[in-house]
Amino acid sequence: MTQTSFARRSLLLGLAAGCAVALAQPAFADAERQALVNDATKAAQVLIEGPDFPDVKRLLPRARAVMIVPSMVQGGFIVGAAGGRGVMLARLPSGGWSNPAFYGMGAGSVGLQIGGKVSEVMLIVLTEKGLNALLDDRFKFGAEAGVTVVSLGAGVGGSTTTAVGADIVAYSKSVGLFAGGALEGSYVAPDNDWNKLYYGGAPNTRAILFENRFSNPGAQELRALLGRH
Repeated sequence: MTQTSFARRSLLLGLAAGCAVALAQPAFADAERQALVNDATKAAQVLIEGPDFPDVKRLLPRARAVMIVPSMVQGGFIVGAAGGRGVMLARLPSGGWSNPAFYGMGAGSVGLQIGGKVSEVMLIVLTEKGLNALLDDRFKFGAEAGVTVVSLGAGVGGSTTTAVGADIVAYSKSVGLFAGGALEGSYVAPDNDWNKLYYGGAPNTRAILFENRFSNPGAQELRALLGRH
Protein backbone atom coordinates (compact mmCIF):
# COMPACT_ATOMS: atom_id res chain seq x y z
CA MET A 1 0.00 0.00 0.00
CA THR A 2 1.42 3.37 -1.00
CA GLN A 3 1.77 6.20 1.49
CA THR A 4 -0.91 8.15 -0.38
CA SER A 5 -3.35 5.22 -0.26
CA PHE A 6 -2.66 4.66 3.41
CA ALA A 7 -3.31 8.32 4.19
CA ARG A 8 -6.55 8.29 2.19
CA ARG A 9 -7.74 5.14 3.93
CA SER A 10 -6.91 6.58 7.35
CA LEU A 11 -8.83 9.74 6.52
CA LEU A 12 -11.90 7.78 5.42
CA LEU A 13 -11.81 5.58 8.53
CA GLY A 14 -11.49 8.67 10.71
CA LEU A 15 -14.48 10.33 9.04
CA ALA A 16 -16.56 7.17 9.38
CA ALA A 17 -15.68 6.86 13.07
CA GLY A 18 -16.54 10.51 13.62
CA CYS A 19 -19.93 10.10 11.94
CA ALA A 20 -20.68 6.99 14.02
CA VAL A 21 -19.91 8.85 17.24
CA ALA A 22 -22.03 11.81 16.15
CA LEU A 23 -24.98 9.57 15.34
CA ALA A 24 -24.70 7.76 18.67
CA GLN A 25 -24.78 10.95 20.73
CA PRO A 26 -28.01 12.70 21.78
CA ALA A 27 -28.61 16.04 20.16
CA PHE A 28 -27.66 18.00 23.29
CA ALA A 29 -26.17 20.74 21.12
CA ASP A 30 -29.59 21.44 19.62
CA ALA A 31 -29.83 25.14 20.45
CA GLU A 32 -33.60 25.74 20.40
CA ARG A 33 -34.55 22.75 22.52
CA GLN A 34 -31.68 23.33 24.94
CA ALA A 35 -32.65 26.98 25.30
CA LEU A 36 -36.14 25.91 26.41
CA VAL A 37 -34.69 23.48 28.96
CA ASN A 38 -32.42 26.25 30.27
CA ASP A 39 -35.34 28.68 30.50
CA ALA A 40 -37.42 26.03 32.29
CA THR A 41 -34.61 25.63 34.82
CA LYS A 42 -34.56 29.38 35.50
CA ALA A 43 -38.36 29.55 35.77
CA ALA A 44 -38.47 26.57 38.14
CA GLN A 45 -35.87 28.19 40.36
CA VAL A 46 -37.91 31.42 40.52
CA LEU A 47 -41.15 29.59 41.32
CA ILE A 48 -39.61 27.17 43.83
CA GLU A 49 -37.17 29.43 45.64
CA GLY A 50 -38.78 32.85 45.19
CA PRO A 51 -41.04 34.55 47.75
CA ASP A 52 -44.33 34.39 45.80
CA PHE A 53 -45.18 30.71 46.32
CA PRO A 54 -43.76 29.36 49.60
CA ASP A 55 -46.06 26.35 49.36
CA VAL A 56 -44.34 25.02 46.24
CA LYS A 57 -41.55 23.59 48.40
CA ARG A 58 -44.11 21.84 50.60
CA LEU A 59 -45.89 20.21 47.67
CA LEU A 60 -42.85 19.14 45.65
CA PRO A 61 -41.95 16.17 47.90
CA ARG A 62 -45.43 14.75 47.12
CA ALA A 63 -45.21 15.40 43.39
CA ARG A 64 -45.56 12.56 40.90
CA ALA A 65 -44.45 14.90 38.12
CA VAL A 66 -43.94 18.57 37.32
CA MET A 67 -44.49 20.55 34.15
CA ILE A 68 -42.71 23.87 33.63
CA VAL A 69 -43.70 26.39 30.95
CA PRO A 70 -41.16 29.21 31.19
CA SER A 71 -43.02 31.60 28.91
CA MET A 72 -46.79 31.36 28.50
CA VAL A 73 -47.77 34.35 26.38
CA GLN A 74 -51.32 35.64 26.53
CA GLY A 75 -52.74 38.87 25.17
CA GLY A 76 -55.38 40.62 23.18
CA PHE A 77 -58.46 42.73 23.74
CA ILE A 78 -61.80 40.93 24.20
CA VAL A 79 -60.50 37.89 22.29
CA GLY A 80 -57.31 36.44 23.68
CA ALA A 81 -54.96 33.69 22.65
CA ALA A 82 -52.23 31.98 24.59
CA GLY A 83 -49.38 29.69 23.86
CA GLY A 84 -46.06 28.37 25.04
CA ARG A 85 -43.80 25.36 25.23
CA GLY A 86 -42.64 23.50 28.27
CA VAL A 87 -41.19 20.31 29.68
CA MET A 88 -42.51 17.62 32.00
CA LEU A 89 -40.40 15.51 34.35
CA ALA A 90 -41.61 12.52 36.37
CA ARG A 91 -40.53 11.24 39.76
CA LEU A 92 -38.40 8.10 39.43
CA PRO A 93 -38.70 5.09 41.78
CA SER A 94 -35.29 6.09 43.18
CA GLY A 95 -36.73 9.46 44.23
CA GLY A 96 -34.84 11.39 41.58
CA TRP A 97 -36.27 12.96 38.43
CA SER A 98 -36.52 11.75 34.85
CA ASN A 99 -35.23 13.51 31.78
CA PRO A 100 -37.68 16.11 30.44
CA ALA A 101 -40.32 15.40 27.79
CA PHE A 102 -41.40 18.35 25.66
CA TYR A 103 -44.97 19.66 25.65
CA GLY A 104 -46.90 22.40 23.91
CA MET A 105 -49.44 24.51 25.81
CA GLY A 106 -52.09 26.71 24.31
CA ALA A 107 -55.53 28.23 24.70
CA GLY A 108 -58.09 30.44 23.07
CA SER A 109 -60.56 32.42 25.13
CA VAL A 110 -63.23 35.06 24.80
CA GLY A 111 -63.95 37.43 27.67
CA LEU A 112 -62.69 40.45 29.55
CA GLN A 113 -59.03 40.68 28.62
CA ILE A 114 -56.97 43.85 28.67
CA GLY A 115 -53.35 44.10 27.66
CA GLY A 116 -51.12 41.05 27.70
CA LYS A 117 -48.96 38.97 29.95
CA VAL A 118 -46.05 36.60 29.99
CA SER A 119 -46.38 33.91 32.62
CA GLU A 120 -44.01 31.43 34.16
CA VAL A 121 -46.16 28.38 34.83
CA MET A 122 -45.47 25.29 36.93
CA LEU A 123 -47.88 22.38 37.25
CA ILE A 124 -47.32 20.12 40.24
CA VAL A 125 -48.93 16.74 39.60
CA LEU A 126 -49.93 15.13 42.89
CA THR A 127 -51.88 12.03 41.87
CA GLU A 128 -51.71 9.14 39.46
CA LYS A 129 -55.00 10.33 37.97
CA GLY A 130 -53.51 13.74 37.20
CA LEU A 131 -50.36 12.19 35.75
CA ASN A 132 -52.29 9.86 33.45
CA ALA A 133 -54.42 12.77 32.25
CA LEU A 134 -51.34 14.74 31.19
CA LEU A 135 -49.90 11.70 29.45
CA ASP A 136 -52.87 11.56 27.09
CA ASP A 137 -52.50 13.04 23.62
CA ARG A 138 -54.28 16.24 24.67
CA PHE A 139 -55.39 17.40 28.11
CA LYS A 140 -57.76 20.36 28.48
CA PHE A 141 -58.09 22.15 31.81
CA GLY A 142 -61.66 22.28 33.04
CA ALA A 143 -62.88 19.68 30.57
CA GLU A 144 -61.45 16.44 32.00
CA ALA A 145 -64.01 14.78 34.24
CA GLY A 146 -62.69 13.72 37.61
CA VAL A 147 -59.39 15.66 37.37
CA THR A 148 -59.22 18.53 39.87
CA VAL A 149 -56.92 21.43 38.98
CA VAL A 150 -56.28 24.32 41.37
CA SER A 151 -54.74 27.48 39.87
CA LEU A 152 -52.83 29.94 42.05
CA GLY A 153 -51.34 33.20 40.78
CA ALA A 154 -48.72 35.47 42.28
CA GLY A 155 -50.34 37.95 44.64
CA VAL A 156 -53.44 35.77 45.08
CA GLY A 157 -53.87 34.26 48.50
CA GLY A 158 -53.43 30.52 48.47
CA SER A 159 -51.84 27.73 50.43
CA THR A 160 -51.48 23.98 50.52
CA THR A 161 -54.89 23.82 52.20
CA THR A 162 -56.37 25.09 48.92
CA ALA A 163 -54.80 22.13 47.17
CA VAL A 164 -56.35 19.46 49.41
CA GLY A 165 -57.80 16.80 47.14
CA ALA A 166 -56.38 18.38 43.97
CA ASP A 167 -54.82 16.21 41.29
CA ILE A 168 -52.82 19.08 39.79
CA VAL A 169 -51.84 22.42 41.33
CA ALA A 170 -50.87 25.14 38.85
CA TYR A 171 -48.76 28.12 39.84
CA SER A 172 -48.24 31.10 37.53
CA LYS A 173 -46.21 34.26 37.90
CA SER A 174 -47.16 36.95 35.38
CA VAL A 175 -45.57 40.09 34.02
CA GLY A 176 -47.85 42.65 32.37
CA LEU A 177 -51.41 43.90 32.69
CA PHE A 178 -54.01 41.19 32.36
CA ALA A 179 -57.56 40.60 33.52
CA GLY A 180 -59.30 37.36 32.74
CA GLY A 181 -59.36 33.62 33.33
CA ALA A 182 -56.22 31.69 34.22
CA LEU A 183 -55.79 28.16 32.85
CA GLU A 184 -59.45 27.36 32.22
CA GLY A 185 -59.75 26.08 28.66
CA SER A 186 -55.99 25.77 28.19
CA TYR A 187 -54.61 22.50 26.86
CA VAL A 188 -51.30 20.67 26.94
CA ALA A 189 -50.11 18.07 24.46
CA PRO A 190 -46.87 16.09 24.02
CA ASP A 191 -44.47 17.33 21.35
CA ASN A 192 -42.70 14.24 20.05
CA ASP A 193 -41.12 16.18 17.19
CA TRP A 194 -39.16 18.20 19.74
CA ASN A 195 -38.40 15.02 21.71
CA LYS A 196 -36.82 13.49 18.61
CA LEU A 197 -34.72 16.57 17.93
CA TYR A 198 -33.45 16.69 21.50
CA TYR A 199 -32.78 13.00 22.10
CA GLY A 200 -32.41 11.45 18.69
CA GLY A 201 -34.06 8.15 17.78
CA ALA A 202 -37.81 7.83 18.16
CA PRO A 203 -38.68 8.75 21.75
CA ASN A 204 -42.16 9.18 23.11
CA THR A 205 -43.25 10.69 26.41
CA ARG A 206 -43.53 7.43 28.35
CA ALA A 207 -40.16 6.17 27.09
CA ILE A 208 -38.50 9.37 28.32
CA LEU A 209 -40.31 9.72 31.64
CA PHE A 210 -40.61 6.12 32.82
CA GLU A 211 -38.47 3.74 30.77
CA ASN A 212 -35.15 5.61 31.09
CA ARG A 213 -34.38 4.88 27.43
CA PHE A 214 -33.40 8.42 26.46
CA SER A 215 -31.21 10.98 28.15
CA ASN A 216 -29.47 14.24 27.43
CA PRO A 217 -26.71 15.81 29.55
CA GLY A 218 -28.19 19.24 28.87
CA ALA A 219 -31.06 18.41 31.25
CA GLN A 220 -28.87 17.62 34.24
CA GLU A 221 -29.10 21.08 35.83
CA LEU A 222 -32.91 21.01 35.78
CA ARG A 223 -33.03 17.49 37.22
CA ALA A 224 -30.57 18.45 39.94
CA LEU A 225 -32.60 21.54 40.85
CA LEU A 226 -35.76 19.50 41.37
CA GLY A 227 -33.76 16.86 43.22
CA ARG A 228 -32.69 19.41 45.83
CA HIS A 229 -36.32 19.95 46.78
